Amino acid sequence: MKYNANARLDTSEVSDTRGSRSKVAVGGGGLGIVGIVIYVVVSLVGGGGSGAVLDQVLGQLGQSGGPATADNSEISSHCKTGADANNSLECAVVADIDSIQSYWTQELPAVGTKYTDVPTVFFSGSVSTGCGSADSGAGPFYCPADHKVYIDLTFYDDLKSQFGAKGGPFVNAYVLAHEYGHHVQDLLGVESRVKAGSEGAASASVRLELQADCYAGVWANHASTVPDASGQPLITDISSDDIANALDAASRIGDDYIQTHLGSGHVDPNTFTHGTSAQRQKWFTAGYHGGKPSDCDTFGATSLG
Repeated sequence: MKYNANARLDTSEVSDTRGSRSKVAVGGGGLGIVGIVIYVVVSLVGGGGSGAVLDQVLGQLGQSGGPATADNSEISSHCKTGADANNSLECAVVADIDSIQSYWTQELPAVGTKYTDVPTVFFSGSVSTGCGSADSGAGPFYCPADHKVYIDLTFYDDLKSQFGAKGGPFVNAYVLAHEYGHHVQDLLGVESRVKAGSEGAASASVRLELQADCYAGVWANHASTVPDASGQPLITDISSDDIANALDAASRIGDDYIQTHLGSGHVDPNTFTHGTSAQRQKWFTAGYHGGKPSDCDTFGATSLG
């Protein structure tokens, strides 16, 4: 994936708190395997599983920290154009967020709902949110209580080292597009209808996550034409390899893959919360090929794939 070198980046859609870490009592420097378990419930893989589930899981991580103070001065100084995005992970993520939110700002009114921009919070190590406090091990997530996306950018390395994904710029964008898919669900009133504790192969939680994957695919279909504030496309090229890498990432974050390779080795469909690897690939592909939010009716589907 390449960014338009002349496109302008808007860093106001990011809240960089990495220079002011929350003091969160989570015990130890990281969550390790526990983080992987939480990741299965609430991250890219999640962001949702419903707001109630997110509140419950993150709330268990501790409430002792105050919110970190955002300081965007550093990224604002060096993330100005698409050329910067082509050379910097931070700037690429800014461009991704700009593109994703620009798309939904244009698209959502067509289904009768106004899109509301929300920031992505960059944090390091731990963060205090409206859904409770979280360690980096929780992975990226959307918090419906404060309407923000949270990510420790080291997650992208973890996706490759722990989950074996190929990674790359488009995979990074897919991660964020999934989380913003949860924000779209929140605005549409879908997320609030999924009850805490929902699990199982055909559960509402699985349908919520697969729909967020599909919404990520819908954005990807339009990504090379979504403009910046001046009307220039932010992203100029998405290759077949980019799509293949996104599907590879989707295959690494299915419930069955995680239970087999990072859990007990036993696959239990009754505990699924996000869908199988094949289902996650299927619904991202459905959104990417169809290009319309209406292609993402996982709640009305009799078969999830």
